[in-house]
Amino acid sequence: MARHLEATIEAFPIAGSFTISRGSKTQADVIVCTISEDGLSGRGECVPYRRYGETMDSVMAEIMAATKAIEPGLMRDGLQSAMKPGAARNAVDCALWDLEAKRSQRPVATVIGASGREPIVTAFTLSLAEPEAMGADALKNHERPLLKIKLGTEDDESRMRAVRDSAPDARIIVDANEGWTSENIERHLAIAHELKISLIEQPLPVGMDAILSRIERLVPICADESVHSTADLVSLRDRYDAVNIKLDKTGGLTEALLMKAEAERLGFQIMVGCMVGTSLAMAPAVLLAKDTDYADLDGPLLLAQDRPGGLRYEGSLVYPPTPDLWG
Repeated sequence: MARHLEATIEAFPIAGSFTISRGSKTQADVIVCTISEDGLSGRGECVPYRRYGETMDSVMAEIMAATKAIEPGLMRDGLQSAMKPGAARNAVDCALWDLEAKRSQRPVATVIGASGREPIVTAFTLSLAEPEAMGADALKNHERPLLKIKLGTEDDESRMRAVRDSAPDARIIVDANEGWTSENIERHLAIAHELKISLIEQPLPVGMDAILSRIERLVPICADESVHSTADLVSLRDRYDAVNIKLDKTGGLTEALLMKAEAERLGFQIMVGCMVGTSLAMAPAVLLAKDTDYADLDGPLLLAQDRPGGLRYEGSLVYPPTPDLWG
């Protein structure tokens, strides 16, 4: 029986709004790819990202153009050359993983060596807001062991101090979303070091980060927008201490596994991150995040309502997916 591919757009309201230095959003727009064969179906979810030149329409078109690429007999490795990295390939790749797991009755966790039902700790993200509001949000979540705060303003010092005052015991990741400059980064690093910030994510714009190789990195620096696939890693070693692996950047779990192995070989700390999506998007990332330094997989916690049968979250702990959800 021939494989059948379909893709649908779904929207999930965010609880309140989610704000970073580039703007705010009130709903998560996702695309779900479903690949069916012999009465079985596999699903994968992606989140198109305008920062990378993606729109809902462009990603839908890429997915539907992949119909020939997912004909029976073509393995996921072939998908690597048939589609470019990005959200579209992520949805197709993860749908193929899910379909293969159902056909073989071997869970993806077993195949990639991530078996076990132990939960991992995920960061919980605080949206960009005024310092007082971010402090209040941190106080509300002060018992969470790992917080991630969105920055990238003219007064990030007040925001960092407000969050640290409200959550004195939490590990904190700062994500500037390319919002700092070569003129202020050393001052911000000194403040972050004073406040015992654990990690700074993508402080400078892509292509404007050469200064990171010349200054003392008082706090480890993590590449996000600067790193998409395995081929990017070698060129980042003089500027970054960690890399953020997101399936919507790598183009799926297949490339993400290769990237994780190479990042480990090169000595990078590893974060597995996400866009704001549902548990279907997080499921393969949760398996990828096993034994990494940081997991930032709180997308469903930011939604007003997740999809049915979603991941199990207990506070900041997230458990591996069940086969009914994915994999």
